[in-house]
Amino acid sequence: MKQLRIVLISMIIGLLIGMALGVNIGRNKPLLSNPLAKESLVDRAKDLGNETLEKSGKALEKTGQALQDKANK
Repeated sequence: MKQLRIVLISMIIGLLIGMALGVNIGRNKPLLSNPLAKESLVDRAKDLGNETLEKSGKALEKTGQALQDKANK
């Protein structure tokens, strides 16, 4: 009976830790950060803007490279 109790408590603790880590993974946060911390709308908008700017810069570089390759032919 005591072993069953230890196993169940261990499973519950493991489940809670796994859920906290899973939330952090889903939010692209460091694993050991607080999963309950709220990210402000301003911070999310800045992150999205930076990501969009980075992707558009890469697309612009690819387009420029393609134009240079076409002009050299």
